[in-house]
Amino acid sequence: MIVDIKVPSPGESINEVQIAAWLVEDGEFVERDQDIAEIDSDKATLPLAATDSGKIKLIAEEGDTIDVGVVIAQIDTEVQGGKKVTAVPKIEAEEKAKSEAEVEIVTEPKTGKKEKSDIDLTISPLARKLMDSNGVGEKELVEFFKNYRIGKSDVAFYLKEKDRVTAGSKATDSTPVTSWTGARNTQRKKMTMLRKKLAQRLVSVKNETAMLTTFNEVNMTPIMGIRAKYKEVFKESHGIGLGFMSFFTKAVTEAIAHFPQINSQFDGDEVVIYDYVDISIAVSGPKGLVVPVVRNAEMLSLAEIENHIKELAVKAHENRITLEEMQGGTFTITNGGIFGSMMSTPIINPPQSAILGMHNIVQRPIAAVNGKMEIHPMMYVAVSYDHRLIDGRESVGFLVKVKEMLENPERMLYGGKDGVEVLLGL
Repeated sequence: MIVDIKVPSPGESINEVQIAAWLVEDGEFVERDQDIAEIDSDKATLPLAATDSGKIKLIAEEGDTIDVGVVIAQIDTEVQGGKKVTAVPKIEAEEKAKSEAEVEIVTEPKTGKKEKSDIDLTISPLARKLMDSNGVGEKELVEFFKNYRIGKSDVAFYLKEKDRVTAGSKATDSTPVTSWTGARNTQRKKMTMLRKKLAQRLVSVKNETAMLTTFNEVNMTPIMGIRAKYKEVFKESHGIGLGFMSFFTKAVTEAIAHFPQINSQFDGDEVVIYDYVDISIAVSGPKGLVVPVVRNAEMLSLAEIENHIKELAVKAHENRITLEEMQGGTFTITNGGIFGSMMSTPIINPPQSAILGMHNIVQRPIAAVNGKMEIHPMMYVAVSYDHRLIDGRESVGFLVKVKEMLENPERMLYGGKDGVEVLLGL
């Protein structure tokens, strides 16, 4: 019997998807519930599983944009006795993984240590997904390639790719590394569904909102002092590092309690003001910017916020973010500082009404309380807001309150009488 594999609906209002990658070859035997493809919607990358076991026939090509409900593959269930493929389906991906593992083994000092923590392989999201589905760990790959018999084709591939692979590790090389060859070639590739939707949303925000931005600066000395003093005991107690994002998330939730209009949005002719804070955290993924949501951030401790952010960031990097994890945010935080941005005007994430932009930390001279000039780690912060809904008094007051919370972390506590240890959950 021939079974049609149709494009499922990833969610409400999504009418088409893009075939991001086929995880199987045409004519291959597949098993029921085996992931056979990854599809891109305008919000997330989702896996597509086989509905039956049998020989698969691929109808659509990678990169094709397909309407929901259209047949993209067929499975002949009469074909029996095949085995699920456990190797990377694409030869190029297999050779690339092989090369990366070889480079790691060659350059690793012979210390005799095999712990997973010492392994730093560069693995693509598709390869990582295949590893997870088959229970393969990084250590197993390294052990396999350590005992793998190197052939002529492997050496040829290494010689061809070694300069490209190792170029990124020469951070201390004073000679600029470029790929310019003088040729005047061009490249064309289809825009992903995520990028298309992002482009549409950004243009609509500029055209349909009265967006303004207000700026301020934060003295990061208190927070950096807390991190330096408590980072080790915090990690031992909670099993995760203490970053800046949890402080900013907590400061935002406390500031919103004073200025609830910041945590509101339009719904037709009505204004919805939320009595909870779901913080969207902008994360740069392999296919573009995504904004997974930390639910009820106002109720979470710093450790819980750090754990949520880490989990969502890992999923975003591996293209495992679900639609549910990106929907329903009431306020967004974006950190351009990790890329070196000194100051910018972040764009509102619709239908939200405001967004906080963090930037890099720079040592700058400031006038201290005692009247002397001192050097402190300073960060510019910005809040973009929809002036149709939020007045200047509220936006400026909100950002000032965020600044106060960050420069006096004890104020994030109700009353601030229990000390920094309570804030850190120690």
